[in-house]
Amino acid sequence: MKFRIPLGLALAATVMLTGAAGAQTPGTQQPQSFSKPVTKTVGAKYLLSLPKDYGKDPNTKWPLLLFLHGSGESGSDLERVKMHGPPKLIAQGRELPFIVVSPQAPSVREWWNAEVLVALLDEVSEKYAVDKERVYLTGLSMGGYGTWNLATAYPERFAAIAPICGGGLPRFAPRLRGMGIWVFHGAKDQAVKLEESQEMVDALKAADVETKFTVYPEAAHDSWTETYNNPQLYEWFLKHRRPAAKQ
Repeated sequence: MKFRIPLGLALAATVMLTGAAGAQTPGTQQPQSFSKPVTKTVGAKYLLSLPKDYGKDPNTKWPLLLFLHGSGESGSDLERVKMHGPPKLIAQGRELPFIVVSPQAPSVREWWNAEVLVALLDEVSEKYAVDKERVYLTGLSMGGYGTWNLATAYPERFAAIAPICGGGLPRFAPRLRGMGIWVFHGAKDQAVKLEESQEMVDALKAADVETKFTVYPEAAHDSWTETYNNPQLYEWFLKHRRPAAKQ
């Protein structure tokens, strides 16, 4: 799937302009700037699941759950995305009351790109009956990092997030005010240390951002299986709407 998105609509750079009448005095050095729209094409493969009752009522809008996998599921084989999380549950026959979007990162070297993911959200929201007030985000390991990154880059897009065994940039924690946040991590995780989640939770609390934090005392890196198998997670998501909807 390809998406065309604007890049650098407000791009400003200091350059030397020559040959423009009245813009530059020969023999001098003067500051200049330019602004020019640039368009590029991005794309991603993804799994899409619609709720069983989707389309029965044309006026019904559905919540959307965006799932970001871990590094082991990157590549070109889309079936690998079904190894964990919501795509795995759906493949096993479990019904989830969301439009579930599960993209695939092209390679381990190319971590989750926030620009691509937002373009994907726009694409799906245009094609399907998405309730934009109830868009949720979750991911594990590399996808946990991607969840923190995407949510802090575009906080206005999400009503709630659930990052699992990932980490983010604590200085951006205040951007997440008004958003539902439930963080998960295994206490014995050696791949992504518990401190990565703890630092984000501490920063959120310091910024007066209400946050839930679940630590599994005996879990190592796989803190996602228990998390995604828990029906309470999906019930928790559905309790949240974007802050703008409450005003």
